[in-house]
Amino acid sequence: MPSLSRRAFLVSAAAVAVSAGPLTAVARAAGKAPKVLVIGLDGALLQRIKDADAPNLDALMAAGLTAPSSIYANPLAPTLSGPGWSTIITGVWPDKHNVKDNSFTGSRFDRYPDFLTRVETANPQLVTYAVASWAPITDTVFSPKVDTRVSTPSAEYDTGTTSRAVARLRDGNPDAVFVHLDNIDHAGHSYGAASQQYLDAIHGADAQVGQIVAAVKARPAYADEDWLIMVTADHGHTDPGGHGGSTLQERQTFLIATGPTLAAGSVRYDVKMPDVAASALAHLGIAIDPAWDLDGRPVQQPAPDDFDALRGRLQSRVDETGIPAGILGFTHTPPAGWSVDNSAMGTGGVTEWRGWSFTTDEFWTQAQRDQNRECNVRARNVFAVADGDEWNDKTLTGTFDSTLVSPAYPVTGGRTATLAYTTYYRQESPQKGEVLVSYDGAAPVSVRTYTADVPSRTETVTLQVPAGATTARVRFRYTGGNNWYWVVDGVRITQ
Repeated sequence: MPSLSRRAFLVSAAAVAVSAGPLTAVARAAGKAPKVLVIGLDGALLQRIKDADAPNLDALMAAGLTAPSSIYANPLAPTLSGPGWSTIITGVWPDKHNVKDNSFTGSRFDRYPDFLTRVETANPQLVTYAVASWAPITDTVFSPKVDTRVSTPSAEYDTGTTSRAVARLRDGNPDAVFVHLDNIDHAGHSYGAASQQYLDAIHGADAQVGQIVAAVKARPAYADEDWLIMVTADHGHTDPGGHGGSTLQERQTFLIATGPTLAAGSVRYDVKMPDVAASALAHLGIAIDPAWDLDGRPVQQPAPDDFDALRGRLQSRVDETGIPAGILGFTHTPPAGWSVDNSAMGTGGVTEWRGWSFTTDEFWTQAQRDQNRECNVRARNVFAVADGDEWNDKTLTGTFDSTLVSPAYPVTGGRTATLAYTTYYRQESPQKGEVLVSYDGAAPVSVRTYTADVPSRTETVTLQVPAGATTARVRFRYTGGNNWYWVVDGVRITQ
């Protein structure tokens, strides 16, 4: 396709278109000043970074954490820059910040401000700086409360953005810096992600990342500073070029991070796009108020659940044909302490989804695109799925009736307890999802029933623990025919 400027493309597209306390939980050398640098590489694909000549990004991956992840698609939001950067910078998903395209119409930045604005509100003495090659980031997403916002003139593009960032890091004393580079996305639109030009753009951006990181390390006070450096992207690109749709390649993003507690050469799958903002706040010692309603959680404070332990046991496809054969993404074997009761389950059907399965976004969403599976944004890493729709895609008998059974959680009788779990439920009658709890092996009692759509969210249920009870076990029973699905993740009971 002919070369199209980034700004011209975006005008056209728009027309069409955890609670964390202060940093006491994060190890840091005593007396060092915390600093944060976030570098955004618009439209960059992690796999193509690995394919490219990118020594500086390779060095960051070797020195710290690499975390591939995925984002949403319509109807939550298309895979465009407006929703993507808003998610990264605010720490919440599009259903909260409400940016649906590159026009930013209806945005809720007053309720969910950018992380630099939260820094300024919490500690006005900290110095904040943002510079971007795409003006809406610094004109619209970051608020005027940020100390310095620079929208690089078009003629300067990424060269000007880089030189300005280097100068500020070299000559100033910023505490939190955001830098946006755009040329990888431009190459993706013009030539496609499979092109040599896209690799060349990554090589060029890598050199600019190297200049920015070198400026950090050359600071006279660097030895007395504690830098968390994060590199991320707002979306991916298709091989022919472009984004906005629901393919996994368009939905891919990543976090590369170096800093305290992040092990060299480590890889994680529990990191999500909103974690960038939460991680920056935590590193700067700013307590994350639950009232902020953030979706992100600090990457320095991982919180794996039982299902995540299954990643090493995941298998490749059996009956599914749309999922690439090389992707390891499902198992029927539950984690220790869990079980699946399929005694009432029909026979046959698609093997991967016969009863409750344990899977990943990369695997499950490719079973069938554009049926809202891409909107399961709050489940992390490995999660549990009951998918009657996909199970029915092969000859079967009976109906879908499967129950996921938790371990016995310790409780204290005579007191209330809180059952919490992440869920995503899409309904079609006669489907039903039911949550039941039993105490000390007694008969299960229903505590919540689903017969209508529930968006991806964390549910909490207050339990009245009977006097004398010492354990509680949770059951998630899904029944239906050729209907939709139910996702469960992060199950826990606390008192």
